[in-house]
Amino acid sequence: MFEKKTIKDVEFAGKKALVRVDFNVPLKDGVITDDTRIVAALPTIQYLLEQGAAVILCSHLGRPKTAEDLQYSLKPVADYLSNLVDAKVAFAEDSIGQVAEKAAAALQSGEILVLENTRFHPEETKNDEAMSKELASLADVFVNDAFGSAHRAHSSTVGVADYLPACAGFLLEKEIEYLDRAIEDPKRPFVAILGGAKVSDKIGVIKNLLKKADTILIGGGMANTFLKAKGFEMGDSLVEEDALMLAEELMAEGGEKLVLPVDLVLADAFDNGAKTETIDAGDVPAGWRCLDIGPKTVALFSELIANAGTVVWNGPMGVFEMSNFAKGTFDVAQAVADSNAISIIGGGDSASAINQSGLAEKISHISTGGGASLEMLEGIILPGLAALADK
Repeated sequence: MFEKKTIKDVEFAGKKALVRVDFNVPLKDGVITDDTRIVAALPTIQYLLEQGAAVILCSHLGRPKTAEDLQYSLKPVADYLSNLVDAKVAFAEDSIGQVAEKAAAALQSGEILVLENTRFHPEETKNDEAMSKELASLADVFVNDAFGSAHRAHSSTVGVADYLPACAGFLLEKEIEYLDRAIEDPKRPFVAILGGAKVSDKIGVIKNLLKKADTILIGGGMANTFLKAKGFEMGDSLVEEDALMLAEELMAEGGEKLVLPVDLVLADAFDNGAKTETIDAGDVPAGWRCLDIGPKTVALFSELIANAGTVVWNGPMGVFEMSNFAKGTFDVAQAVADSNAISIIGGGDSASAINQSGLAEKISHISTGGGASLEMLEGIILPGLAALADK
């Protein structure tokens, strides 16, 4: 049960709604290469327009160092959005100050205003009180629909909620409901798949999931650290030497719950054209590195996934950006898609892999926020959610 107020609990007719969206999308030469996050925000935007609101959208994009860093301007996003909605879309060349105030004052019901990148102001990431007040002064109601930024306590995600009635949009509500239910009341067996490069990034997640999940499948670069902690030589593989003791502790705590790769795809260089070899999990020869899980591991993982009631996946199984080391990730994606489990993909690289594999429609929920979903898997309360009014 979602315990925060949502846009369904608020009257919007004739009001201005400041909506924090997550328009942090990949851009190449000013062209959006993946519009997932923009499309995910549309149901909230459409609903507010239908309710007679004037909609002011704010977001960050990338990590600009200065306000002149225009490769991070949201102008291309505003232009792109105008083709997706049947409403006038204006753009303000600042997120606060006179430019933003003038544009917001001129905005009519049924129209959209996109503010410039909030991170062009360094105060944003400091959750600065003055910036929060300025953003709040533009509107009558605050709507947070940016799950991908809900783990950040910034002016536009948390601070502004101190000065306006604050509620959740449809996307934020959906994300929280899916992940919360998966962690707190999963259909069992509950299988978690964790990959990516580092164990240290996911210590809290593994510790929390050891209490909640029935099985945790470990792949990606982080598996190398566990294998080294088991006593295997790992050659030139990526290994977190300072996390070896921690990996030992997690294996002792997890016992049979923690499932490691049983075979590995090796390469003699970090290169798609490198010479490759598949070996059973054991010592990796000097000069070789592990870049993917092998077919026996895929078969083992697939069998466990096939019997699952709930699957949560965060992190690829190998260096899937290189086609010769993508098979493990894509085969696991296929196993998740083929299962009858409630399947949740935790944003970032895993979401990218699912989208590339063409299996997105077979997944119950693909999260728009990698960092936020990781913090939820860790059991952390997201500041952007905590700041909203209770029902």
